[in-house]
Amino acid sequence: MLDGIRIIEIEGLGPGPFAAMMLADLGAEVICVQRPDGPPLPGLPAENLLDRGKKTIALDLKSDADRPVLTALIRSADGLIEGFRPGVMERLGLGPETCQGWNPRLVYGRMTGWGQDGPRAKQAGHDLNYIALSGALWYASPPGQPPVTPPTLLGDIGGGALYLVAGMLAGLIRAGRTGQGTVVDAAIVDGSAHMMTLLMLMRSGGMFRDRRGASLLDGPHWSRSYECADGGFVTVQCLEPKFYAEFLLKMSLSDDPEFARQNDPQSWPQAARRLAAIFGAKPRDHWTALFSDSDACVAPVLSPAEAARDPHLAARGVWSDTGALQPRPAPRFDGKALDPAPAPRRDQHRDEILRSLGL
Repeated sequence: MLDGIRIIEIEGLGPGPFAAMMLADLGAEVICVQRPDGPPLPGLPAENLLDRGKKTIALDLKSDADRPVLTALIRSADGLIEGFRPGVMERLGLGPETCQGWNPRLVYGRMTGWGQDGPRAKQAGHDLNYIALSGALWYASPPGQPPVTPPTLLGDIGGGALYLVAGMLAGLIRAGRTGQGTVVDAAIVDGSAHMMTLLMLMRSGGMFRDRRGASLLDGPHWSRSYECADGGFVTVQCLEPKFYAEFLLKMSLSDDPEFARQNDPQSWPQAARRLAAIFGAKPRDHWTALFSDSDACVAPVLSPAEAARDPHLAARGVWSDTGALQPRPAPRFDGKALDPAPAPRRDQHRDEILRSLGL
């Protein structure tokens, strides 16, 4: 889909590399400019899954010897992605104004936690801090418990990388029409707040409240996870009345008065305790089998390895294991599931890239 688009990625951590990987999955030529002294985080493998489908070259951003190569790459590119704190690229002489002076059509993507301005802009932070401040973490646990830490998915990937991808694609469309580049300020705190819009719609209708445990999706017995007898877990989220009725039928609770008031917050705590005891009496596979052909909106909590073996995910080919377990590219186009491209070695494509630049 992005054949013919060249993206320069300045090597970093987390959401920036993920965004660049997704653009590579979509067919862009992504050239990752790597640090000459090794990966940005000690212990990362030589072949990084987030670099799949990319080309790699190691350059020192502070070196006068490497500057002509980097300048030529930026001049040749449609987009650039960087994930440093605000001001770092400017101090390196590689800020948006400079780079777009060389290449006016350049879409300059900036990935940060706090954004390019504001009181916290230059502070350190991580995924959990950003989504805490944005409000996105507020409903992330049953009432009375500390919010669960979602492992990078809500902030770094959802509120960060995917918003950077959307911004880059929008910028590329505009540049293709007008020849004018743009600067994309993708901040995790912005994106994770923006993802709350659906919940804010529900809040405006009285279905979400600031008091924990009283909202439509953070308090009910029919919208949570339960532990099973073997230590596994199942998820229940039968929001619509017809799905809730199906759930009660499968659980032999259709005639139980404690479960009749689906949307009454006063009934939720006791109903949740009852369901916890019921689910805790049987192993996870029992519940998986019971609800396998049902619209009751119940599903097991699977590890990635288990997910790869699940009949539905296996039929769709969601996961791939060619020496390293990883998900296939998404979304799909014209019904085709693509295999992940290989992950390159560090500096693997130096000669090829230099030849393409005439250097």
